[in-house]
Amino acid sequence: MDLVQMLVVIGVIIVLVKPLGTYLYHVFSGESNRTDNIFGGFERLIYKLVGFKRREGMSWKKYAFSMIVTNAVLVGVSYLILRIQQFLPLNPNGMGNMESSLSFNTVISFMTNTNLQHYSGESALSYFSQMAVITMMMFTSAASGLCVAISFIRGLTQRGQTIGNFFEDFIKAHVRVFLPAALLVTLILVALQVPQTLDPTLTVHTLDGALQRISMGPVASLESIKHLGTNGGGFFGVNSAHPFENPNGLSNAVEMWSMWMMGAALPYTFGLFAKNKKQGWVIFSAMMILFLVFLSTVYFSEKAGNPAINALGIDAAQGSMEGKEVRFGIAGSTLFTTVTTAATTGSVNNMHDTLTPLGGMVPLVQMMLNVVFGGKGVGLMNMMMYAILGVFICGLMVGRTPEFLGRKIEAKEMKLIAIAILAHPFIILVPTAISFMTDLGQSAITNPGFHGLSQVLYEYTSSAANNGSGFEGLADNTPFWNITTGLVMLFGRYVSIIALLGVAGSLMSKEPIPETIGTLRTDNRLFVGILIGTVLLIGALTFLPVIAMGPVAEFLTLG
Repeated sequence: MDLVQMLVVIGVIIVLVKPLGTYLYHVFSGESNRTDNIFGGFERLIYKLVGFKRREGMSWKKYAFSMIVTNAVLVGVSYLILRIQQFLPLNPNGMGNMESSLSFNTVISFMTNTNLQHYSGESALSYFSQMAVITMMMFTSAASGLCVAISFIRGLTQRGQTIGNFFEDFIKAHVRVFLPAALLVTLILVALQVPQTLDPTLTVHTLDGALQRISMGPVASLESIKHLGTNGGGFFGVNSAHPFENPNGLSNAVEMWSMWMMGAALPYTFGLFAKNKKQGWVIFSAMMILFLVFLSTVYFSEKAGNPAINALGIDAAQGSMEGKEVRFGIAGSTLFTTVTTAATTGSVNNMHDTLTPLGGMVPLVQMMLNVVFGGKGVGLMNMMMYAILGVFICGLMVGRTPEFLGRKIEAKEMKLIAIAILAHPFIILVPTAISFMTDLGQSAITNPGFHGLSQVLYEYTSSAANNGSGFEGLADNTPFWNITTGLVMLFGRYVSIIALLGVAGSLMSKEPIPETIGTLRTDNRLFVGILIGTVLLIGALTFLPVIAMGPVAEFLTLG
């Protein structure tokens, strides 16, 4: 039965790749298509209302600047709302203002598509803040990421000096992609009994006569964009383990499909832009092979249970169910864990802190690699970065100038790629080390053993990968953790975006090179192996030592 659940979820995703990838291509290709007839009038109205008249293409620098400034403005407005939310409408439960360092962490978290939560939504935010800040930023951060991915694809596959207009892409991403998809998923979740209401918290009498307060709110609408936008921040503190967010097995599957499908479809979109569908399938195949390896690891680890408990003679036939919902079981929990960290969503339906050591290593490693499908465009951009690096390494080995999609890979591109590759481990490992060197960092660790290292490492890895899930045993709602993770989220989001847009802009300006017999083909099975090998090699060189000190060491101590 476990295998059937997994095959159904994975099979639906594979079926959706082509139609959804084709739809995304039509939305952003600039070619006339049916979506113009459906959404064109509404978009023109928005252009008119905001005074957006000139829609000429932008250089990569202007595109990146436009995206960053737009995000910065939204951060400022959102921070203000959280700081004065007790005076704003739609606050039936009388929520107070959010503390300054927590407000900083929250707005950075949601604008960077990370959605790391150092608070519980039902006890910290008003309905107005949930909608005007959290839900709004779930749309805008996802749209920003998708726009950057599309512009990156244009840079690799087209020729010229411009990679599109950010504001036009931004509006299209909302109007043609996220709003209609979120409406559809919201209706499905409401049909599956996920609440959608503005009523205040319910007060009910329990069977023993006590009073209980039950938090409600506009849950379904937040859940839809939370997963479609690979955001992950939950309306409730326990996220998708809460029965109001994720009531049954079908809602569990719907949420996995929602967070996974666009990341899975983008490689096919890339193939359409490149006029070579095989290129897209090569990227997708490499991602799927890595995904299946990680899924198998976490599933069999959790199914085997805790060796220390098994050694006591306790029946562990059901596997390690600690921290998991019975309604999902091992299969539904481990599949969700693998999907949410592959798609860098951060939504959780079980407690990652209670996974077995090797099971907990899987989400950690997927975020460290940050190429297994990824969030809105993140996985594709990073995988393309490794593809260019793989071509460069192969070119050096055979003594010829490396080429990718008909363009020479030269020093400028490799310097930018080096920045993107080195920045990721740097902003993870340096703050992790600082945390262990200071009382402010060590005081939050609840497990003094190897698992304590994993808790800290997971927090910063999740922040850097724009994921947002956590080993929640860490007492992280302090100024130290709010500020340091906030900075890691900022650098993790924007350093790689700027560097990779620079690579796209540089390649776009180059003259195409005719393919020869010596050209390394990047649309065949051999390159799938090269791509996977490059990802694992770089990942091992940067993260294997700290992985050995954390989850691997913990596993070995269990006997």
